[in-house]
Amino acid sequence: MGFNPSAYSGSTYVEQQQNLVHSLNTLMVALVFLAAIVTIISAWLQRKDKPNFIALLFAAAMFVACIFISRFGNYPIQQEMLTWKADALPSNWTMLRDAWWSLHIKRTIAELVALVLVAWTSTRGMARF
Repeated sequence: MGFNPSAYSGSTYVEQQQNLVHSLNTLMVALVFLAAIVTIISAWLQRKDKPNFIALLFAAAMFVACIFISRFGNYPIQQEMLTWKADALPSNWTMLRDAWWSLHIKRTIAELVALVLVAWTSTRGMARF
């Protein structure tokens, strides 16, 4: 959430976004994909504990939602941004910037919901010992 680009100049925004895409895209996609798989496996292993099972399935769905938001929302915008030059931005760059930010907030919320549910199931299980 610390990357709110609304106050950035066009050149700063392009440099920051292009660096972000080049340095984090593969890592972040892999981590969320792995989190979804591990959460699905955890749900399966806890299938006899219905509250945990349902919470983990919902958490996995939130991770998958994050993947879909990224792939069909943020990714196309990022691919376009990678072609931009800091000194020659398209006329609609602020519209795309704002759309990217809105999608980023949505996927961050999905990830946070998923992580809260995973943490809840973990602490719920520990409370029984």
